[in-house]
Amino acid sequence: MQTLIINIKELLQVRETAIEKVSGSEMAILPTLKNAFLLIENDTIVSYGSMENCPKNRADKTIDASGKIVLPSWCDSHTHIVYVGNREQEFVDRINGLSYEEIANRGGGILNSAKRLNEASEDEIYNQSKKRLKEIMLLGTGSVEIKSGYGLTVEGELKMLRVIKKLAENYPITIKATFLGAHAFPTEYKENHTGYIDIIINEMLPKIAAEKLADYIDAFCEIGYFSVEEIELIMEAGKKYGLRSKIHVNQFTVINGIKACVKHDALSVDHLEMVTDDDISDLKNSKTMPVALPSCSYFINIPYTPARKMIDAGLPLALASDFNPGTSPSGNMNFVVATACIKMKMTPQEAINAATLNGAYAMGISNTHGSITIGKKANLIITKPLNSFYELPYAFGSNLIEQVMINGKIIS
Repeated sequence: MQTLIINIKELLQVRETAIEKVSGSEMAILPTLKNAFLLIENDTIVSYGSMENCPKNRADKTIDASGKIVLPSWCDSHTHIVYVGNREQEFVDRINGLSYEEIANRGGGILNSAKRLNEASEDEIYNQSKKRLKEIMLLGTGSVEIKSGYGLTVEGELKMLRVIKKLAENYPITIKATFLGAHAFPTEYKENHTGYIDIIINEMLPKIAAEKLADYIDAFCEIGYFSVEEIELIMEAGKKYGLRSKIHVNQFTVINGIKACVKHDALSVDHLEMVTDDDISDLKNSKTMPVALPSCSYFINIPYTPARKMIDAGLPLALASDFNPGTSPSGNMNFVVATACIKMKMTPQEAINAATLNGAYAMGISNTHGSITIGKKANLIITKPLNSFYELPYAFGSNLIEQVMINGKIIS
């Protein structure tokens, strides 16, 4: 089936030659084409260009995008959207002055979500999670990474990853699964880190690998959670099963986790609210993508990733939502892009690059997603009529999306 989009006011992220990512000053360059057409065959981009060169052959379906912007769908490389219930009480607790650490010490935080998840059936977890997945698709996300990490038991982690697999089978959105057994230490292993890490490595990982339930492995590298030495053990164990690492690091403190991640060829390092000059030096010339999660900073009122410092130093940067019940209960990538511009001083061009092409890289799918390139998936956002694409971050509280296309089909 052929779909032809015509009279596009501006086609964004047009890359004639496929590239993996953009870094430094290249992030400010967003190639666009005005008064354009885009031709799709089934689920793939097959042609684009100026309207004066638009194909005369009649397509099966024609969409008139007069006055509208077309761009690749968002690539959200860091989420925790498989969970049960919510943590609205903790939201109120923070308003009343409790810190993230104080809430966690009272049995809240990750352990709160773990308790609820382990009490729920797989069907219940799936039915709650699919609603969130459909919501982010309608908000323009065409590919997403989803983590486990609210099980913290062998069965709990397997249950989460099976739900992620079922979502991937039942919905057209591209999903990458990440095993995050090392999200927190269960209460019974608070003083026995070695015991829980042994379960992760010798019980969880073999079963996950046997069922082919994960693409990546993650750990929360932070004081009070997993130390640098502990995440190195986990990254090494993941490699034995073909699982490259994507690590939570530098959210609250700097403990040299980035250096360890680069050493182990992590695909991404995520959060980075705290970044030192040494961290930037470690990331330079590496294959590790830094990922910022601005809606988390917004929601729990912590510093934002120093995007300007990192980009000006020549680094790439991706943006993701961190959709989770405790610290970022939103998967709205439009808000993420706007917040990056407003609070992190990224230009609209940089933010869109970070949420499309670089986000795809942070999921290992930049060869198929993240840009308007012949041969890539037809995952697109078609906006309402706009003055320019600057309106996307400018009108941060408005839904400016008219249609979302995933795999060449308009979703509803």
